[in-house]
Amino acid sequence: MKIARVVDSANRMVYAAEQEDGRLLRVETDGPLRFGKTTQDEVAAVRWLPPVEPRTIICIGANYEAHIKEGGFEIPKYPVVFMKNPAAAVGHLEAIRIPQVCGDEVDYEGELAMVIGKKCCNVPKELALDYVLGYTAANDVSARLWQKEKGGGQWCRGKGFDSFAPLGAFLVTADEIADPNNLTIETRLNGETVQKNNTANMIFDVPTLISFLSQDTTLLPGTVILTGTPQGVGWTRKPRRLLQQGDTVTIEIAGIGQLINPVGAGVKIG
Repeated sequence: MKIARVVDSANRMVYAAEQEDGRLLRVETDGPLRFGKTTQDEVAAVRWLPPVEPRTIICIGANYEAHIKEGGFEIPKYPVVFMKNPAAAVGHLEAIRIPQVCGDEVDYEGELAMVIGKKCCNVPKELALDYVLGYTAANDVSARLWQKEKGGGQWCRGKGFDSFAPLGAFLVTADEIADPNNLTIETRLNGETVQKNNTANMIFDVPTLISFLSQDTTLLPGTVILTGTPQGVGWTRKPRRLLQQGDTVTIEIAGIGQLINPVGAGVKIG
């Protein structure tokens, strides 16, 4: 099932499933992350929300060898982990806002994201996929100077500004993704491909990440895990290619679909 969370024409938040003809039909729910049958009620999406409301957002860095090489890093022995503020999450077609406190430094990072569907702790790799509700596309938007210099040595600040975690458009339930470790992922900036790879090339695959992150740590339902970005980020290009107002970023993942976000101005302070 391809599930969206949208605001409809009556200003209600509803879950809807995409049909083969592109229509959205309302999905019955029995609490958060509990989806029932698809109704015949057609939904007109006025606004797209993240397909789930993140309980927390855990991110993995340096998970593709080609991206590590372009950044001049060493291949990690263990997953590189950082966090994003859940309030940074925005949906499909919502604007990525350039913060007032940022200069010419805001970058795109297309990624596969997974959503935990049930509480898990100390999960072995061979059982890890049983805890995944589904998968979606994500953009790990990053302010590079804040990431490298202004954040006190931590990545969280430069990656946690409002609107820096686009998710969507759809959550594709785990039963429809035969192998999350074999999905083509592509990022396009204003229609031009700037990143392209396959999740088969992740250093730490999806089961490994779930098992590692759940070691003596409870992952609650609604936890969103971003799995890392491939090569082609704007900061390492020559010349650099960073996000500007008026740009459009598209993340497309095979079997999941597109996440499209325009780039706009940040909210003025004061």
